[in-house]
Amino acid sequence: MSRIGAARTRRTPSPASSSALAARLSAVHWSLQVLAVFLAGRLVSTAILLVAAARQGPSPWSGAAPGYGTFINYWDSGWYERIFTEGYPSELPRDDAGVVSHNQWAFYPLFPTLVRLLDAGTDLGWGILAPVVAVAAAAGASLVLYRLFRLRAAHRSALAGVAVVSFAPVAVILQVPYAESLHLLLLSSSLYLVATRRYYAAMPVVVLMCLARPAGVPFAIAVGILFVAALWSARRPGADPALRRAVLPLFLLGVVSSLAAVAWPGIAWAVTGQRDAYVATETAWRGEPLAPFVPWFDAPAAVLGPAAAVLVVTALVIGVAALFLTPAVRSLGLVAGAWCAGYLLYLAAFWDPQSSTWRILTPLFPLALAVATVGRGRILWVVLPVSLVLQFLWVDRLWGWTPTGPDGDYPP
Repeated sequence: MSRIGAARTRRTPSPASSSALAARLSAVHWSLQVLAVFLAGRLVSTAILLVAAARQGPSPWSGAAPGYGTFINYWDSGWYERIFTEGYPSELPRDDAGVVSHNQWAFYPLFPTLVRLLDAGTDLGWGILAPVVAVAAAAGASLVLYRLFRLRAAHRSALAGVAVVSFAPVAVILQVPYAESLHLLLLSSSLYLVATRRYYAAMPVVVLMCLARPAGVPFAIAVGILFVAALWSARRPGADPALRRAVLPLFLLGVVSSLAAVAWPGIAWAVTGQRDAYVATETAWRGEPLAPFVPWFDAPAAVLGPAAAVLVVTALVIGVAALFLTPAVRSLGLVAGAWCAGYLLYLAAFWDPQSSTWRILTPLFPLALAVATVGRGRILWVVLPVSLVLQFLWVDRLWGWTPTGPDGDYPP
């Protein structure tokens, strides 16, 4: 009995050794800790992709059980590769009825252009460079996310917020040839520069961001909220002089954001000669004209009926309002809160709710910090395992191709 007890005693870390371990971990530079969390997330996502690929049957892109490189090039990855190889059409393709059909103008140019520039210098091709650019951009985004989170939280909470993003249900999007990771890098950088009041430095970053994904409108809304808040606060007696100095650059940043928001539709118009070239291409996937706010009512009405749809929409509005009133979300600060509010308003106005909605919610990443701070981080023991299960389901059911009817499968 004494030998057994002694063995157990030796295997139990002493308080001193635990403190020493914590000290060694804290001595590791924050960037290495962030990248370690990011790498762990990518290893898990890679394993999930490999399992799902092994389960994949024949699809429009490959035969059964494709390799990793082929599997991650499904869906919109193929459109980005087409831009990489062909560019954009100078004339919009049309069906027999003369309606604009699917084409490259729906996809923004920065990601495939960056890959193309790297290919010109390396000749490595899309299959290698596109995933590398996606992962590198996501790694950079993780570092910026941490710095942004540290403006509002301690190291441990900021690192936990990065973990929530790295292991999120749609986190595989950070390593496939989509523009999401590049957009996340530019968006988080823009928010960090605005949060640290470097408004002029944010302007070129915002322009690049608006060439990666359609984020100009919600960002302009967010800047508008910040401008009104700064203007209102600066008018009060005894206001911080920094608020008065922020009014003009915020106004100019709002102008830049607004112009950048219409830059890509303007380019599509100039190249094709059709004023609504971008909108007509986007709505080709919907199969119906753009109708702001209406799809959020029509989608539940088609399944549950009009009366139930009213209840669903009302519950969504109340739920979002309640979310912004929670202490965890309020602690994110005005910049992150303004962005999340602007982006949700943009989705309400222009997004057609469907299976891709989960991926489209990725830019709401500041909420990850709110999740990480609930219950002093203890909720992560629930959130992360649930996220991994949902991530597998998302890859297996949405990213993987499963014919569901005459039109194929639901997009991820």
